Amino acid sequence: MSAPKRFLTENLIDYPKVSEVLLEGDQFNHAKNVLRLAVGEEITLLDGSGREYTAIIAECAKRNMTAHITGFTVGDKEPRTKVRLLVGALKGDKTELVVQKAAELGISSVGVFNSKYCSAWLTPSKLERLNKVSREATKQCYRSVAPQVEFFDCFEDALASAEGYANKLFACEFEGHSQADMREISGETAIVVGSEGGFAEEEYALARKKYGFKGITLGKRILRAETAAIALCAIVMFELGEMQ
Repeated sequence: MSAPKRFLTENLIDYPKVSEVLLEGDQFNHAKNVLRLAVGEEITLLDGSGREYTAIIAECAKRNMTAHITGFTVGDKEPRTKVRLLVGALKGDKTELVVQKAAELGISSVGVFNSKYCSAWLTPSKLERLNKVSREATKQCYRSVAPQVEFFDCFEDALASAEGYANKLFACEFEGHSQADMREISGETAIVVGSEGGFAEEEYALARKKYGFKGITLGKRILRAETAAIALCAIVMFELGEMQ
């Protein structure tokens, strides 16, 4: 028997004060028209708090579905340690790929930034698409909280958003030697990966001198930007004990 299908709600659920929730929009369309769920079937609701609510479909109308909550558990798939990914905007659908894999790997939040050599741009609709990708990946990999995706038009604002993280790693293609040993990291971690065009030297200097980032290399080979982002996420999550 397959596990109940999972759906994300728009707002936090004040359970047990509130025991009925409406599924609307994309979530309703997916439940009714794609999965063909009907009254009486069990589903799981996720409200971004880490709770997973068991619910029964109580009513199915033309444009929404009412789910009656029967209880909740706390999800056990969320990472113990927060990791924030900052990545340059990539061409085509490559940013979507990075967001999807970052969510699957357990990244807690994603910041997409514009920098000197970026040749891609994020519109509000593209940003919403990235958050949709994050939500869908969250459901697929059985996480309870979807990583929020933000956009920073200013690269320095992206760097500043990592304030307070114990480790700050900056993947730089022209750095000859890593300034940090990823095998020894512990605690909350922020990682920076550039776009296809890489970074300007002054951007790297700003990250190190003003914001405390340490440059790292990813080996002798030059990786595509999306490969570097996904690989670094996996390495960091492994070294933090999140893949054991």
